[in-house]
Amino acid sequence: MVNIDSTPRLLSLDQKVILTQTDTTVGFLSQNGAKLANIKSRSPHKPFIKVFQDFKSFHKFGLRIPKRQKNRVRRMKRSTFIVKNDSFRIAPAPLNSALLRAMEWSYSTSANESGKDFERSFCEQKADIIIEDKRGLYEESASNIYKINNKKTVRLR
Repeated sequence: MVNIDSTPRLLSLDQKVILTQTDTTVGFLSQNGAKLANIKSRSPHKPFIKVFQDFKSFHKFGLRIPKRQKNRVRRMKRSTFIVKNDSFRIAPAPLNSALLRAMEWSYSTSANESGKDFERSFCEQKADIIIEDKRGLYEESASNIYKINNKKTVRLR
């Protein structure tokens, strides 16, 4: 099910907030970090995780993975990595949605107010676009977070 409130469907996708089931849990996706921070009622200075569809789009942004960690990043699923204060995840769109495939990257955050649990009515009010399949929207565990550099890996969550 795709629910879009505006008439011009995909005119400015970079300003829209999408509510969808991500590879880990139900989440908000957008290319506008300020809008996500406003919805979540959190500091605009706190960074969001940047989710890339694949490594090709990851490299377009000029981001690099330390040479010793490349295999780890390629193999680990449902994991977020922090390299030099940039947090990212490589995760193809879990739903067969042309809309999600069109976005090479997006900021990602869990679909709830900061510090609260998932509440569907809150999320539906805040999202511009809702993408849902027959399984619906459901909470799962969040991704693991690893801080990596050339020498070591530290698990943060």
